[in-house]
Amino acid sequence: MSSGEITSRILVVDDHPRSRESVAAALRSSGYDVHAAASAVEGLAHLRSAACDIVITDLQMPGMDGLEFIQEIARLGLPTEVLMITAHASIATAVEAMRYGAFDYLEKPFDIERLEQAVARASAHRNVKANREESTGENERTIVGSSPAIEALRKQVTLVGRTEETVLICGESGTGKELVARALHAASSRGDKPMVSLNCPVLSEQLTESELFGHRRGAFTGAEADRVGRFELAQGSTLLLDEITEINLGLQAKLLRVLQERTFEPVGASTSIEADVRVLASTNRDLRGEVERGHFREDLFYRLNVVPIEVPPLRHRREDVPQLVEHFLGQANDRLGGPCRTVAADALDVLVEYDWPGNVRELQNVVTRACVLAERDTIAASLIRPWLGAPAVSDASPTGTAAQQDVTLAEMERQVILATLKRHEGHRARTAEALGIGLRTLSGKLRSYGVAPREKQLQDVA
Repeated sequence: MSSGEITSRILVVDDHPRSRESVAAALRSSGYDVHAAASAVEGLAHLRSAACDIVITDLQMPGMDGLEFIQEIARLGLPTEVLMITAHASIATAVEAMRYGAFDYLEKPFDIERLEQAVARASAHRNVKANREESTGENERTIVGSSPAIEALRKQVTLVGRTEETVLICGESGTGKELVARALHAASSRGDKPMVSLNCPVLSEQLTESELFGHRRGAFTGAEADRVGRFELAQGSTLLLDEITEINLGLQAKLLRVLQERTFEPVGASTSIEADVRVLASTNRDLRGEVERGHFREDLFYRLNVVPIEVPPLRHRREDVPQLVEHFLGQANDRLGGPCRTVAADALDVLVEYDWPGNVRELQNVVTRACVLAERDTIAASLIRPWLGAPAVSDASPTGTAAQQDVTLAEMERQVILATLKRHEGHRARTAEALGIGLRTLSGKLRSYGVAPREKQLQDVA
């Protein structure tokens, strides 16, 4: 590396001491800042406490193996590039590793030159992504709008964010509750560390408990290695519990104990861990109503509802729609490349008049879809009006109307994905990046559309 370059921080994870130390020593001699870990669990603990640009991990390790390690890094949203090293190479393994998020793949035995070349490529790729995030990331995390409702929300976030109080963020689906949570975290004294989040609805009761508190090896069937939970990952930082109402009553009691005593025990452990964590929770339901129906603990509600923040629906701040359209238009143009799209005045009128039952998320989807499918540089009202042709869903809309619209949105999503894939000449990684979704998510959707993968072409997974 030249003297003017910023030193990349590298984590080497390998259960074989000789291999681990030889790789670490070679990279240190090249000027990299290197830390070594003997297991994936130890590696995750390091990533939780220290920023890292590149992770180099072995595939075959006891307990959590390399593929599971990569999945965990991706699931936690840790900003690092991953290089997979293994003596058990195969095309299938390479494809699988890259689908899980690995940047590159090296087969043992390899020489130092190949290692350094792979690290240099990963470092360059990381720098490009970091520069892109620096230039666009703040805009993507900004609460957009200047309506009285948004100005009041922004002021509340500033006041509450700098405290250590627990916050309950309420609002309809798609209003931007996670965005508010990230703004609260950024405004706090913990903002220099990554916020940790858990999407509560996607996991079973046992998995949710393990995700929250972690577990020890052998705690239950399938627990073949220790697992670090979200509370431990969020030490010194902020934990967002997204859609908190989906946690069942038994786990609610355990969560209440953590909030009261500031300690927790991993599943299967006999000792407590102190929880230096600020908790934020979000819900799209009427939590008081859930308490009255016996679906949510009243004592936990009051523990969470120390400072409530209500995120307004988009139909209550229509004056923000033009700013939001411009914001999402810029994002879509940056991702998709090609000619920059603009929105015609009559199209903007249509967008402002619509009720947006899916709120800001639905508006973002419509703007992105229009950028993909527009045949001209200017997006006309005639293009978007059919997408919004279903009756606007009011607060008291019947379930059938919402379900009918979901089907329409799913079809429009299919059109956008296939059109973007065509624009990028079938290259799935570029398509996923342009759409702002994961490669595995894209591959799954394409399979559901009957689009066969090109297994032999590594460009599809690189």
